Amino acid sequence: MRIEDYILRHTSPEPDYLYRLWRATNVHTIHGRMASGHLQGRLLKMLVQMIRPTNILEVGTFSGYSAIAMAEGLEPGGRLYTFEINDEMEDFTRPWIEQSPVANRIDFRIGDALTEAPKLGITFDMAFIDGDKRHYRECYDMVLSILRPGGYIVADNTLWDGHVVEAAYEHDQQTQGVVDFNNHVASDNRVEQVILPLRDGLTLIRKRPIPDPSRAGGETKGRREVKK
Repeated sequence: MRIEDYILRHTSPEPDYLYRLWRATNVHTIHGRMASGHLQGRLLKMLVQMIRPTNILEVGTFSGYSAIAMAEGLEPGGRLYTFEINDEMEDFTRPWIEQSPVANRIDFRIGDALTEAPKLGITFDMAFIDGDKRHYRECYDMVLSILRPGGYIVADNTLWDGHVVEAAYEHDQQTQGVVDFNNHVASDNRVEQVILPLRDGLTLIRKRPIPDPSRAGGETKGRREVKK
């Protein structure tokens, strides 16, 4: 589409390494479109640069594109932990991660993040959820439990090709999983969130900071009283 071409022409260029990974993903895997790609990859990198996390958790590595894109934005000492539950992806993904320019910032693990991520004993500043849609809600609750107050979650595929607004979604477990996740997040007073209509839907979620009792009513403190 012309508007998509226009957007990409006016977005920072995709690094050659990631372009080659994107091409290889589409040639050698069945679901190549699952890779983040140019636009989303540049957004993920910029979000990391804005949030400036020390530790990032990724649920769902796939071919490693999003992990590498986010690791590009990490500051020195930053670390990204990424989990892929499908061990059949390891032979493809591990070499691409380990030969990337940011390999020393990425810890790639084969396993179920739902059970394995909490075992790391790490409090994360940012997380990217892009795993099995049927378990999105459980994954979100797990991530929120090990995310610092004020930290951010980015969830992919939250519009699911528009199926979230179709009446027949209850007949598909993955669509139902995304719908349940969206409803759960929207009603969760622990967070604030916004859905971006980027690609297949991208939800940005911020875990609310712990209220500081000393700042209660702070918005009125320091105001000069108006004399009548």
